[in-house]
Amino acid sequence: MGMTVFHSMTGSPGEPSKLEQLYSTYIDLMYRIAYRRLGSRQDAEDAVHQAFLSVIPHLSKIGDLHSPKTRSYLVIIVERKSVDILRQRDKHAHVELIEEAAEVEAPPAGDGSLASAIARLPEHQRHVLLLRYDNGFSVREIGKMLGITDSGVRKILNRAKKALEKALAEEGVEL
Repeated sequence: MGMTVFHSMTGSPGEPSKLEQLYSTYIDLMYRIAYRRLGSRQDAEDAVHQAFLSVIPHLSKIGDLHSPKTRSYLVIIVERKSVDILRQRDKHAHVELIEEAAEVEAPPAGDGSLASAIARLPEHQRHVLLLRYDNGFSVREIGKMLGITDSGVRKILNRAKKALEKALAEEGVEL
């Protein structure tokens, strides 16, 4: 996959576009994540390509290209696109999401309690929660990015909040 297609969609002659900068900064990381989940070079390239296509409408929301927030956003999108490809491989097989906090880091908290509670959430809850509250995307935008209905996004957010409240209460953190 090259930047020619993306450049023709977003760029202008001269300096690199924001998308080109994102691409050059995160392509290796995104490919590694997709390949680890998919095990196929072609599928990993497809997942990365689809991830970048879904980022284009949201480029204006990306501030600092090198921030942990931007990194987590791109990791979440490529992971979701990888899961979509797995589901397409065999629509009848149930695809189990691999529970790993590996590449998406929870935002740091003062004493680490919130960060550790977020890291323990199921992957889909963690992703939706971080996209909403760390990256500032609306419920509708998250739904479009992840292929989930608006009500589905709201349900996931509610479950994630309840799970966080429970985890923090167990750790003795007052809300």
